[in-house]
Amino acid sequence: MAAGPNPCHGADMFDPVAKLKEYVSHPSVSADPAFAEGMKGARELAGGLLREIGFAVDYVPTAGHPVIVAKRTGDPSWPHVIIYGHYDVQPPDPLELWTTPPFEPVERAGRLYGRGTADNKGPLMAHIAGVGRLLESDPQIPLRITFVIEGEEEIGSKHFKDFLRDHKDRLAGADFVFLSDTGIPNPDQMVITVGLRGMVCFEIELSNARTDLHSGMNGGVLLNPIQGLAELCASLHTPDGRVNIPGFYADVKEVEPWEREQLVKLGLKEKDYAEFLGIERFHTPPGYTPFEAIRFLPTLEFNGFGGGYQGEGTKTVIPSKARVKISCRLVPNQTPERMKEVIFKAIRERAPKGLKLKITDQHDAMPYVVVPPDRSNTPPDQSPVLARAFRATHQAATEIWGREPLYLREGGSVGLIADLKKELNLDAIMLGLFLPQDNLHAPDESFDLAVMHKGIETVQRILHRVARG
Repeated sequence: MAAGPNPCHGADMFDPVAKLKEYVSHPSVSADPAFAEGMKGARELAGGLLREIGFAVDYVPTAGHPVIVAKRTGDPSWPHVIIYGHYDVQPPDPLELWTTPPFEPVERAGRLYGRGTADNKGPLMAHIAGVGRLLESDPQIPLRITFVIEGEEEIGSKHFKDFLRDHKDRLAGADFVFLSDTGIPNPDQMVITVGLRGMVCFEIELSNARTDLHSGMNGGVLLNPIQGLAELCASLHTPDGRVNIPGFYADVKEVEPWEREQLVKLGLKEKDYAEFLGIERFHTPPGYTPFEAIRFLPTLEFNGFGGGYQGEGTKTVIPSKARVKISCRLVPNQTPERMKEVIFKAIRERAPKGLKLKITDQHDAMPYVVVPPDRSNTPPDQSPVLARAFRATHQAATEIWGREPLYLREGGSVGLIADLKKELNLDAIMLGLFLPQDNLHAPDESFDLAVMHKGIETVQRILHRVARG
């Protein structure tokens, strides 16, 4: 049954904190088939809440985990917003570093601890509760809403693009995407994320002999793959921190002055950030602060390096193979295809002679950027509803958070946002709701419940203004 302007039963039917605890208790780890029941439980809880507030809910099969699609239909002239979230979470390992079990949520000092509290179950609960309260207070509101909640974000949304292509009709006529899967610097400063870096991930393997060799018998007469790989990796950066690959920065879009001004307003201090990270100093390319480099520059990082014996004690071998895992973050105007071309060319040219090279291409994502209205000297070409939504977001955030929001690019990647832009030509309003202290993907992940309550109110006001003008 279509859920049009029907009276809503009301979000007060459920306590969002209590429901969040129940939601987190379902161990919905998409990466591990052993958690299939947890995935099902989380999916059905989210779908059940959406039915409770008046939505027609469907679980759309994919080649992996189903996507929840919940709709409130209405007059085609009404604005139409897609609200995105994901019900899967990261694996909880290492379990011994958790203060309390990861799937037994515990409230301590105004925070809820548990895997998925901040990424993404808490922020998604804020959207569900905000929509429920909106419909309870204004049952006839002229607004079409479609929730799209996937179950594979934590494994690269690998079937989400196929879902978008196969089910465009379910999402037709939308004006923008609304989500909270990005961060804020502190509980008093709202940040609207306007850019995400793309990504290229791959693995390099260098090999020599057909098996590991005795280092005493063969050391010094053949090139050790670990040595060759270390030399190759060392060639990919200059001493000042820049990536040492011809053409790597060729397509990088120049940062606009308003973006630097917004970043300055954060008032971040390098010393404080270094202490928070537990490091002695930054290694930032010339001409950029660490905070600018994180958001505006592409990167090439080594994520894992191995070969030979890795256990306790010693084993004197020359390994037959050595491997390194590399990820590159991309910025606007760079594409994964072009970047792989220039990176792989440099690697092939620099691979040590006498070693066999294998490059395994893994997943990638496009960068994304949107320019809010009134934030640039060149007004963006946007739909009236999207521009209205940005202004509604600015007004609601200012009222509830006590100061104007900032508009910043983020250093991370959320590839599905670029997929939504490519497949449906939709831009996104990304309302940050998690904090640096929330420990995303790490032990003792938590979510600030005061931020959650402010998020609920912010969502309600934004959508009211989008609908009512």
